[in-house]
Amino acid sequence: MALPEAFTHQDSLLTINTNDEKFLEGLLHPGIKAYPLMLDPYNGIWVLRVKFAPGVTLPIHFHTGCVHLYTMTGCWYYTEYPDQKQTAGCYLYEPGGSVHQFNTPADNTEDTDTFMVVFGTNVNFDESGNYLGMMDASLIKAWVDQGIKDQGADKMTYITPPIPTYARTPGGK
Repeated sequence: MALPEAFTHQDSLLTINTNDEKFLEGLLHPGIKAYPLMLDPYNGIWVLRVKFAPGVTLPIHFHTGCVHLYTMTGCWYYTEYPDQKQTAGCYLYEPGGSVHQFNTPADNTEDTDTFMVVFGTNVNFDESGNYLGMMDASLIKAWVDQGIKDQGADKMTYITPPIPTYARTPGGK
């Protein structure tokens, strides 16, 4: 039996070891350390390993797409669901259209270490419902690229898909 042909040739696996380089600090929000794994601005997908310090509260946000969030260590909860704390080993699926506010308890004894796959954009609001801004794969990629330069993380790598052919301009790269 013949094996199917590969659509994309790979000389090696696309893999990242988050223990090989320090995390970037302060890019997304104070008290956050982030390690980019895959940033795809063309399809609006961001994959990050994020460590939240005790006492972090993020702005209220609306997700335009779904989120997969796995908690590896620590504890966190949404303001809207304080009795549903997420602890080590918890996996959370959020459908697009979800609105909530992320918190880590101030009495956590360690950082809360998470792995997330986010599709789309976070639309952020303050406590009064005023629009603060949006965060998506393009913005995170720009922050990460600048953070790598500013924080001396020259060995840090992340996966980003090539520019799709439909996005290339005639004569462009």
